[in-house]
Amino acid sequence: MGKSHPIELRERVQAEIDGGESRRAAAQRFRVSASFAVKLATRVAQTGSAAPARQGRPPGGGKLAPHLATLVGWVEAAPDTTMPELAAKLLAETGVEAHPASLSRALIEAGYSFKKNACGIRDRARRRT
Repeated sequence: MGKSHPIELRERVQAEIDGGESRRAAAQRFRVSASFAVKLATRVAQTGSAAPARQGRPPGGGKLAPHLATLVGWVEAAPDTTMPELAAKLLAETGVEAHPASLSRALIEAGYSFKKNACGIRDRARRRT
């Protein structure tokens, strides 16, 4: 993802536009793209702020979010289940296809870690808080 222009530059460009300068002329003066100045003026008109918008996807979404409780239940019932087995079970029971790595990330977000127990067998357990 690209990096946002600093807020000071945004405010200076917007002040120039508010002072009667055209968007393209303000962009040329501060050596930014005309597109930036046009989008900045539009954003200020819509929101009243020159602050950059949040980049990226909003957190907490994704296709696994509605099934997280089910996944946690399966892991609690059988902690030695592998991620490919969990992916196959999710596909068979809910029809949702997910990569094993995505399942692992979802379980890590839910508070699980992947550790070996005393016997040397890997086991999924909740992290201690």
